[in-house]
Amino acid sequence: MYEPAARLARECGIEVDTTGRALHTHCPQWDIEVLFARSDDIPVWAQDGAVEAAIAGRNQLIEARSEARELLPLGFGRCTLTLAVAATSPVQRAADLDGTRVATAYPVATEAFFAGQGVEVQIVPIHGSVELAPRLDAAEAIVDLVSTGETMRSNGLRPVAELMESEAVLLVRPDLSPAQEAVADDLRVVMESVIAARDKRYLMLNAPDGSLDEVIGLLPGLDSPTVLPLARTGMHAVHAVVDRRQVVELLGPLRSAGASSILVLPIENLVP
Repeated sequence: MYEPAARLARECGIEVDTTGRALHTHCPQWDIEVLFARSDDIPVWAQDGAVEAAIAGRNQLIEARSEARELLPLGFGRCTLTLAVAATSPVQRAADLDGTRVATAYPVATEAFFAGQGVEVQIVPIHGSVELAPRLDAAEAIVDLVSTGETMRSNGLRPVAELMESEAVLLVRPDLSPAQEAVADDLRVVMESVIAARDKRYLMLNAPDGSLDEVIGLLPGLDSPTVLPLARTGMHAVHAVVDRRQVVELLGPLRSAGASSILVLPIENLVP
């Protein structure tokens, strides 16, 4: 998750070393120290108070039994913790695995899932190549993170149940001081504004008064568009925030409705 996390940090004004060589850096704008660590260690550091805030996967937070508090989902690193069996297995649901072995690199989440199902299984902890466990007769099922499912399919496995959905999250330690809480909340607001802005565009155009209502009716914006009279009589400027994917569908109809001087701009921060 380093690259998307580093990109988000830079967009929030936190300069980080993109070469991956430095393990720590100072951000003067925020007056914070930024540390880089293995993702599995990060929830533990937040729990133990070594760091005040962190970015890690939601599943890692659960696996570490960390009491760190999730502040914001970050929209990258999305995956699903999935229970799977060999494609030829007769197992159709989790209950069918009662009394069997389940291999996983996520024993905490796996144990909690089966306990909630009232199913007794033997957890076989494995790190790496979990998909091979059924083929090697080391387990009758596996639990692993799945993004597209292609790796499971190519190894002759099929999904049975989803244990949880995960993604990268901003988290904070459970005992922040009021001053630290304020900094963490500021960081959350800035990150949220950057994430919200990524799929939005700022649309500006001029429209004659006679077709102003038609032009406005074409804009499915974040809120009501801003309409301002121009120095030139009979014309208004229209500003709106629209979804990035809608831009290509809007340009033609807007032009046909009489809009001119159409300008589309990226947005760096958006606070609804």
